[in-house]
Amino acid sequence: MSAIIAIIPIVLLFVLMLGLKMAGHKSAFLTLLVTIALALFVAPAMGFVPKDFTFAGVGWAVVEGVLKAVFPILIIILMAIFSYNVLVESKEIEVIKNQFTSFSDDKGVTVLMLVWGFGGLLEGMAGFGTAVAIPAAILISLGYKPVFSALVALIANTVPTGFGAVGVPVITLCNEVAAGGVASPELIREVSTYCVVQLSPLFIILPFIILTLTNRSRNAIGRNLLISLWVGGVSLATQYVVAMFLGAETPAIIGSVAAIIALLVYSKLFAPKKDNGNVKHYTATETFRAWSVYFFILLFILLSGPLFPDINSFLKSHLVSRVALPIYADGTTFNFGWISNAGLMLLLGTVIGGLIQGVSPRKLLVILARTTVNLRKTVITIISLVSLASVMNYAGMIVVIASALAAVTGQLYPVFAPLIGAIGTFVTGSDTSSNILFAKLQANVAHQLNYSNSDWLVAANTTGATGGKMISPQSIAIATAACDMQGRDGEILKAAIPYAIAYIAIGGLMVLLAA
Repeated sequence: MSAIIAIIPIVLLFVLMLGLKMAGHKSAFLTLLVTIALALFVAPAMGFVPKDFTFAGVGWAVVEGVLKAVFPILIIILMAIFSYNVLVESKEIEVIKNQFTSFSDDKGVTVLMLVWGFGGLLEGMAGFGTAVAIPAAILISLGYKPVFSALVALIANTVPTGFGAVGVPVITLCNEVAAGGVASPELIREVSTYCVVQLSPLFIILPFIILTLTNRSRNAIGRNLLISLWVGGVSLATQYVVAMFLGAETPAIIGSVAAIIALLVYSKLFAPKKDNGNVKHYTATETFRAWSVYFFILLFILLSGPLFPDINSFLKSHLVSRVALPIYADGTTFNFGWISNAGLMLLLGTVIGGLIQGVSPRKLLVILARTTVNLRKTVITIISLVSLASVMNYAGMIVVIASALAAVTGQLYPVFAPLIGAIGTFVTGSDTSSNILFAKLQANVAHQLNYSNSDWLVAANTTGATGGKMISPQSIAIATAACDMQGRDGEILKAAIPYAIAYIAIGGLMVLLAA
């Protein structure tokens, strides 16, 4: 019975968005109110609420949700879309569009380059929605339909998510199960490698799906399969080697660069662009000017990340706000680094790139203000969803759901281990948060079942969490914002669900069979 009560918010969200086709911000806010009511009146009566979680704790859980939503999720979403709007204002987006469409006549290759290559690179360096927002917005500008653009961006923004934001999700996962809370480099490399192995079929399957969605012709199936095998194989091999020898920080970054190179090689050797005189060629200066926004964004993100420990350490230790909420244990605080977050790097890169592109400081402020106003529904959606996740977490609902699933599945638990990770990401919108919630649970279940390799099941949490990212309401809210489809969240969710189910099922089979 407890599990039924605990799962009500998730079911309600689906019903409102899919069944009643209610706008995302309305669905999320209404579900938040229902979740608060359950946490206040029903959960205590059921007996699964922690003893120290009082009525006031529900309010503080909402406060935590608001803080987490704004710092840094909404800031990053705002700055990602701001960067794109600056490119539109400067008209340099036309140069980028022309370059993406000029290297190949194959639209599938172009789309794959944007969402799998460029999107994966953004995910590896920044995460937090940038890999959905920016590629989807560029696809829209190329003339692709909004639903298609959102869907392929969401599908592509899965496999790299485990190593997003320079490896934060997997590193966090390992820290949660490590003795003393600090994982050894050996453990991180092991779990990173496990994640790549569990996801290995999807490196081939996802590019094929993206290519097929772009070109549904039967005649294109063979070509789509060959491209998927080539690009996916290169991505897989690269991420496997990097994970095995370097750890969690760079598999997505280096793997995405390798995928981009693979696509360029394919286009050059097998699908060369016929220069009929209509293709415009750009000088190095023109190219740098057009790409200056993204160049500086990636540069700042790279410089501020763990790859440069001295800079990273300085930024993380200065201008950090720490908020101690009553629901936190003594010594625990909500932390936000004003100069270490990806949102600032996006802002700096956009401003510098925008100035290089000839956009005045005053115009940059106008664009930023306009972008902020246009995201008002997204703000409601994200704040409601993150607050909902916080309430469910502190009220014990998420643990109840996971424990019930573990009890029901028994020895078949490995098949369902990724599903728990997916539930975590669906509710929280974050692979990292899912790992925080369920890493210890996965390890404990492994010990209860006398599973020979507990780290393999721990890795399964991230495997599933990456799939849950595809249908996370937060990710969908980002996609709708980027595609100017606010209020049509249910339409995108309905389109993405079949692919997410297949993704999680494949992950589960890999966890069971490849152990």
